[in-house]
Amino acid sequence: MDLLERLQAELTASTDRLLSTAAGFSDPDVAEPSRLPGWTRGHLLTHLARNADSLMNLVEWARTGVETPQYPDVRTRDAEIEAGASRPAKEQLADLEESSARLAAAFRDLPARAWSAVVCGTRPPEHPAWYLLVRRLRETEVHHADLGAGYTCSDWPEPFVRRELHDALVCWPKERSPISEIVVEETIDDYLHHQVWRDLGSGPVIQGDPWALLGWVTGRTQGGGLRVMPEGSTGNQPAAGPVPAPPPWPGQSAPPGLPQTPPEEYP
Repeated sequence: MDLLERLQAELTASTDRLLSTAAGFSDPDVAEPSRLPGWTRGHLLTHLARNADSLMNLVEWARTGVETPQYPDVRTRDAEIEAGASRPAKEQLADLEESSARLAAAFRDLPARAWSAVVCGTRPPEHPAWYLLVRRLRETEVHHADLGAGYTCSDWPEPFVRRELHDALVCWPKERSPISEIVVEETIDDYLHHQVWRDLGSGPVIQGDPWALLGWVTGRTQGGGLRVMPEGSTGNQPAAGPVPAPPPWPGQSAPPGLPQTPPEEYP
């Protein structure tokens, strides 16, 4: 199974989990606040449906070579979300099912050459079309947790966490960083492994497992399970205070310098 097949399989499973949660909502449930300030669950579900439609525009761009904006403009995007937010649960579910299915079919039918076409979302940088699969997975996984319906950061699949944390740190806005390093800790074959991301800015060092780190990086948690150590720490010093607020996420829609042709592995 190559990278495109793996990402599409991940997206199918992620979408199925999201739709299963949405299928359990009643009309009052949809009107409840989400975990995103100012948005109900209805806003989120509508956003996910319209995001699928917007990525279809970029798939069409890749397929035809004719530049097609993801959204006409930000005002239109926001108006469509607001207009759809108060719909009944059954209508929300049907819209999300249909838009997700259209996007999945468009991905399946995209010619091999088109995956290397360069497209651009609502903000730079430009990126190859294969990265649209990563961007849609970002939407389905993170916003599934934002629904506040039992699916949390700890439920995110390992491939998603590994990839999204990598991309977030590659795009880390050093000029707004409250930390100098991030130490990713993973237990593999009963051994604790460390991956250190240095030169992220100035401040303390943040240590923790990938799930806790990604939850904090994306602003979805307050940093529970993370340790804050002084800059230059060897690991024996006392904690250097509370976990600071991370810089805004995502820093960019895609990392710079992605390979144009789908690689065998990513990241």
